[in-house]
Amino acid sequence: MSTVSKKCRQPVEASVLPLAVRDLTVAYHRKPVVWDIDLEIPEGKLVSIVGPNGAGKSTLIKACLDLIPRTSGEITMYGETYSQSRKRVGYVPQRESVDWDFPVSALDVVAMGTYGKLGWFRRVNKRSKALALDALDRVGLADYAHRQISQLSGGQQQRTFLARALVQDADVYFMDEPFAAVDAATEQAIVELLKELQQRGKTCLVVHHDLATVPQYFDWTVLLNMRVVAAGPTKDVFTEENLRKTYGGKLSLLSEAAEELAKSI
Repeated sequence: MSTVSKKCRQPVEASVLPLAVRDLTVAYHRKPVVWDIDLEIPEGKLVSIVGPNGAGKSTLIKACLDLIPRTSGEITMYGETYSQSRKRVGYVPQRESVDWDFPVSALDVVAMGTYGKLGWFRRVNKRSKALALDALDRVGLADYAHRQISQLSGGQQQRTFLARALVQDADVYFMDEPFAAVDAATEQAIVELLKELQQRGKTCLVVHHDLATVPQYFDWTVLLNMRVVAAGPTKDVFTEENLRKTYGGKLSLLSEAAEELAKSI
């Protein structure tokens, strides 16, 4: 789906879509934050959700995960509500939204990702701990498994939450600004993880701010500013015209993004 039009959009069976959003509106104090959103995300895509500050990017993700109430609309994942499909869904929240002073180790945090399969009232077993340790190793943190999360750097904390998402073995992942304020090594680790998940047929929706890297990292893009400006393959919708519609007059930023896009084609 490129620039959205309800009249010309071809219907897709919702049961095969990792995410289908219909007529979604979320309002705070009667003021819409996202308004009349229609969106279909096909399977196996790396999706960037891009837009200016206050455009509703995090709100969209949180509404999909029932973390905030919605004013209207319907959201399904593989044809089911989030509560029905919860075990198929992984979530990496914004690092700033987490209480990093909570007294748990990195291994404990990652092992929490197995709770959906274990059930909340069963103890984490040896197999789950082994899965958690393997996930930490895959994000380069095996040596930090028993360190308190408050003692980790910002990039290490972000990797810990990515490892937790890995052990969930979900089919669709929602990631809220995983690249924010991380070092180059962590950014590269995140990119490699996203590519690995895609190779395994997973779908990842990522709130992302760095326009210059959108064409490099993502093959599908949603341009959002309260409403969906455009959504579809990055090579089709990540254009200077659509960026202007999304961001307005920030010309220098858009020119940089356009140059990066031209290099990638």
